[in-house]
Amino acid sequence: MKYLFVLIVLGLNAIDGYDCKIVQFIFGDSLSDVGNNRNLPRSLAQANLPFYGIDFGNGLPNGRFTNGRTVSDIISDKIGLPRPVAFLDPSMNEDVILANGVNYASGGGGILNETGGYFIQKFSLWKQIELFQGTRDVIVAKIGKKEADKFFQQAGYVVSLGSNDFINNYLMPLYSDSWKYTDQTFVDYIMETLESQLRVLHSLGARKLMVFGLGPMGCIPLQRALSLDGKCQNKASSLAVRFNKAATTMLKDLETKIPNASYKFVEAYDLINDVITNPQKYGFDNSDSPCCSFYRIRPALTCIPASTLCKDRSKYVFWDEYHPTDKANELVANILIKRFDFMRDDDGTSDAPSPSPYLAPSPSPDLAPSPDDN
Repeated sequence: MKYLFVLIVLGLNAIDGYDCKIVQFIFGDSLSDVGNNRNLPRSLAQANLPFYGIDFGNGLPNGRFTNGRTVSDIISDKIGLPRPVAFLDPSMNEDVILANGVNYASGGGGILNETGGYFIQKFSLWKQIELFQGTRDVIVAKIGKKEADKFFQQAGYVVSLGSNDFINNYLMPLYSDSWKYTDQTFVDYIMETLESQLRVLHSLGARKLMVFGLGPMGCIPLQRALSLDGKCQNKASSLAVRFNKAATTMLKDLETKIPNASYKFVEAYDLINDVITNPQKYGFDNSDSPCCSFYRIRPALTCIPASTLCKDRSKYVFWDEYHPTDKANELVANILIKRFDFMRDDDGTSDAPSPSPYLAPSPSPDLAPSPDDN
């Protein structure tokens, strides 16, 4: 659940005749995917079936791996920023980029290219950065390099991946990484890779960037269902703690080495762990099983039309075996907004604006991406 998105800068900046908004560029996995994987025809990591999206817009599947909004949706709404559009959204063109930013997040994606290979198609973080470079080239061609540099340097950047590198890589014996590394050397490998990726993003204009930490991965319903006693798997959660500690150190060190960089690490492990451990404290009745499940068959892995839904979705922390519900996302988003003082008048309990699907311009033929990952 390392999926929280916060931006520091608000407002508009005029760029040499272009009234460009400050926008966000989001790099992530299924916790922040808003429709990229639904446009990857061979991907096995999909949220295209009912009942995904049942509490969003028209109630139809929209590419989000939950019943409603992602944390990034909610935070963007509450702090007055546009929701970044999925890179593979048919509406994508230069004007959409300048007005809304781009979300490159892809279900099953990881920091490492090899992560989630059995999903067939997904965007790893390296691939997402490659797509961002293409986005930059398109904007340079439209408004010129000087103006494009300002646009990208004033934007906010969110990097939120890592859980798949453990759950769908290191902790699975079918991946060679599971026997090539120890716990610490694998975390070191991830950190070396992530540092290289952040350096590339900086070279492309990313100056204000937030990296989000991992929650207690061992407590998601899938991990509980795979355990012998139905309890949290401590090894997975301890790896999240290692990741968070290493990322904090790496970001602080990197910020001192790179000019004009503002890098922040946002950790919510304790918050999410408390929600899971004490659900009633936050208004939930259930924090150990999914709202959408295939009767008593566990783990069901995904929500399908033949699944059954819980009676009250607002009382469940988890929507499916991996992902939180809209209500849990809203809780985390509101607490993070309050914690970071982005809305000083907000007590952290008000409702976010009602979600609605994007209505954007027609796609540009110049932005026809290849769906294949590297």
